Amino acid sequence: MKLNRFRVGELITVIDEKNTEGFDYPFYGININKEFMPSVANTSNVDKKKYKVIKNNRFVFSGMQTGRDQCIRIGIYRGSFNVLVSPAYTTFEVTNPAILPLYFFMVFNSKEMDRYGAFLSDSSVRSNLDWDRFCEIELEIPPLEIQKKYVAIYEGLLTNLRTYEKGLDDLKLVCDGYIEQLRRRIGSQKIGPYIEQVDERNSNLSVKLAMGVDNKKTFVPPKQVAKTERSAKVVRNGWFAYNRATTRNGEKISIAYRDGPDCVVSSAYGVFKIVDETLLNPKYLMAWFKRTEFDRYARYMSKGSAHEFFEFSDMQEVSIPIPGINTQRSIVSIYESIERRQGILNKIKKTVASLCPILIRGSLQEASGL
Repeated sequence: MKLNRFRVGELITVIDEKNTEGFDYPFYGININKEFMPSVANTSNVDKKKYKVIKNNRFVFSGMQTGRDQCIRIGIYRGSFNVLVSPAYTTFEVTNPAILPLYFFMVFNSKEMDRYGAFLSDSSVRSNLDWDRFCEIELEIPPLEIQKKYVAIYEGLLTNLRTYEKGLDDLKLVCDGYIEQLRRRIGSQKIGPYIEQVDERNSNLSVKLAMGVDNKKTFVPPKQVAKTERSAKVVRNGWFAYNRATTRNGEKISIAYRDGPDCVVSSAYGVFKIVDETLLNPKYLMAWFKRTEFDRYARYMSKGSAHEFFEFSDMQEVSIPIPGINTQRSIVSIYESIERRQGILNKIKKTVASLCPILIRGSLQEASGL
């Protein structure tokens, strides 16, 4: 069989469809893993008519910072309803019958192609992969019957992935439903009497590990570490730390429970602990902090002008249902099971993505008769 060579620009057509009718489609974006995801930005006051419409099998492309991130941000939308994306994206469809849309995506769903895109972006001041250069990329394309074979393998993997993901979503739904029933049955209490603010400074520099907290509610290495951390706040194992500033944080509050070695955080952070863990399980409380409901509450209650802050006094006003400690532990075990399954799901996603270049090489080798 023969391999055909095409430039990307010969395979696609730009589709610049704006939402001129102002339909109430949800806002989406693509992440560094080339996945579509609901937008985390505040879109309540944006003009939907300026956004672009994405339909099933339509692509989005962003060449921004390809060199910096070592990633070509490209995604194919495969959904049952239309969504909106930023007008900064280039949107297109695969219109050449020589290639299947999903096979086209598989070609670009590889680290090798990401590195090549980064190489092409070197001439850009901002390390962007310009659209014209993207369209000049040459691809080797096997015959359609071979493409269909390898696309079917990939779709089978995606089906298994979606099945696992749905099972996880169902488990989350059941758990959230139980929590809501619990709230209706026993009511809610302010957590103020159960928590205590802590202000222990690293004055003798005995704690060497510096950390920050991201809006995914985990401890992460800080972007900057001061040469002397004497004013930094100590976070002991079993304590909570949070970034009091909530401005420009993806509509979330960065808070985490320390389940590891002692560390220090910025002096601007808030740190607190549970007064009596026989009355309130810290991991149960953290499960509440991970809910979007708490993020909305924290943003609403934040105060300030140029920068808004969620102070410890605001934290004390948070109300949650507090059942018996054994019930709390049971709920924690369910949430921990969900987190373990989420970790497995993330690994499956990486495995599926890593198989794309293998499938592409297999299709090319089959077409070449190797």
